[in-house]
Amino acid sequence: MLDKFNREINYLRVSITDRCNLHCRYCRPKEGISLQGHDDILRYEEIIRVVSVAVKMGLVKVRVTGGEPLVRRGCVDFLSRLKKIEGLQDISLTTNGILLEEFAQKIFDAGISRINISLDSLNRDKYSHITNGGDLDAVLRGIARAEEVGFSPIKINTVVIKGFNDDEALDFVRLALDKPFQVRFIELMRVGQQTNLDDVGDYMPTSQLIDRIKKKYELEPIKNKKKRFDGPARIFKIKGGRGEIGFINPVSDHFCSTCNRLRLTSDGKLRVCLLNEKEVDLKKALRENCSDEELEGLFREAVLLKPKQHDLICTENTLKKCRHMSAIGG
Repeated sequence: MLDKFNREINYLRVSITDRCNLHCRYCRPKEGISLQGHDDILRYEEIIRVVSVAVKMGLVKVRVTGGEPLVRRGCVDFLSRLKKIEGLQDISLTTNGILLEEFAQKIFDAGISRINISLDSLNRDKYSHITNGGDLDAVLRGIARAEEVGFSPIKINTVVIKGFNDDEALDFVRLALDKPFQVRFIELMRVGQQTNLDDVGDYMPTSQLIDRIKKKYELEPIKNKKKRFDGPARIFKIKGGRGEIGFINPVSDHFCSTCNRLRLTSDGKLRVCLLNEKEVDLKKALRENCSDEELEGLFREAVLLKPKQHDLICTENTLKKCRHMSAIGG
């Protein structure tokens, strides 16, 4: 699938729920959101059908997200069915880690060996604050269990917030120094009228973070990413370390020219860009018993709607008014 700018679209992020057991300040608004009902979200069999059709069109990678995917009943069975789709080369899961201790073995047994864990602080009080009551110890136990079970790679995703957790950067780097983890620092994107960040902190460009880390550690860039699935992250080895660190900078130096993804929201919209409101409604077509050929046509329509780049501007007070991150799937 090629878009108007000759980018090959072969990656689909699939949100299976907008529900979550945390209430992170950069993801959900202060006043909360109206959660979707059971009939509002795609059924598992509908998602399997969508992915199967997309694979025939060139899709090779799927990442399952939420909300928090592990809170949806039947998630593990769904992952097992997803794994059986012939031609799908890479399946991974993003989780906040709260339920990972319980589910790690089940997910691994379902055939999923790649996992991303969102973790924005190693300080119990700060973690509780940014997540509105989350239990850091539960996440750390989940990470330890994932390592014990055999997940590889284990990626730790950290949204960097100036004045809140940027002082923990070296603590996160030490995780990748001591463990075979890939710690990835992600720039904060203020989207969806997220006033819940007012008492936390603000945007920090990746360049400042790299400068700070380089004062302590020697970074060795990994240039050969052939056959890897790191996406837009710039990956480095830490000299003498076991793991890797990465930087994802969608604001200060966006990677739109190499974007290869679409997003399937939990309510069945095929979204062309995280920061663009253009969507194609697959749920309506599925519920009207569309043919596979009609589904293919909707995918082609979405691909051709992809913009050349997003319009999120790099300023401290940038606020992109669009669907909330938890509704989009991140």
